[in-house]
Amino acid sequence: MFAREAAAALWGLPRITPWPVHVHHLVTRRGVSGAKVLRPFLGSEAEPAEVDGLVVTSVARTIVDLARTGTLHDAVTAADHALRHGFCTEADLLGEVASVPARGHGRGAAALVAELADGRSMSPGESLSRVQMFVLRLPRPELQVAYHDDQGHVGDADFGWKGVVGEFDGRLKYRVPPGGSPRDVERVVWAEKRREDRLRRQARVARWVWAEAVQKHRLAAILAQVGITPERRSAWFDLGA
Repeated sequence: MFAREAAAALWGLPRITPWPVHVHHLVTRRGVSGAKVLRPFLGSEAEPAEVDGLVVTSVARTIVDLARTGTLHDAVTAADHALRHGFCTEADLLGEVASVPARGHGRGAAALVAELADGRSMSPGESLSRVQMFVLRLPRPELQVAYHDDQGHVGDADFGWKGVVGEFDGRLKYRVPPGGSPRDVERVVWAEKRREDRLRRQARVARWVWAEAVQKHRLAAILAQVGITPERRSAWFDLGA
């Protein structure tokens, strides 16, 4: 049964850090030897699932295993994607966390991932940015905040605080249909500029790209310019958000 990153790859879950060179399979007892590429991963029994004829751990179990053995960024990114596409539910994630022994390795990390996971996150870049905000103790943003003006719906901002909009600039925002002409490129860029102009009439706008999202202090500097600064004590979960 493929597990951890191998299962994540088979489920099509995105990842922030590079994929490992080893392929893990689940074992429930010690003493199972590995090979150069195939490595045993010791864990509790899991209900089998199937992807393209291959036996894997379920999506929720895969995410919990990623949380217990890997980085917060990778696990939350995978969890956001899974929730957004209906691969699993919040209840599924919480159920898998509950199955980890009280003092089991990584239980706290898995519980944190389940708390942070949000299907409203639309891309790995947005998931990464949100985790960085949490690590930096920045105020928790609202996601996909709808803005309107006298012309109608302006758009949904990736992140929103009172009077502030945060936008992760991924390439999808500027995607031109295959075979698009220079006029199509101009139209896409102009539409995004018009959207931002309308947003700026209602809020301060911060924008960042991947290179800034992966370096949390660069992201912190960008958000500080619009007044979003670290809190003395993180309040992300105080309001049950």
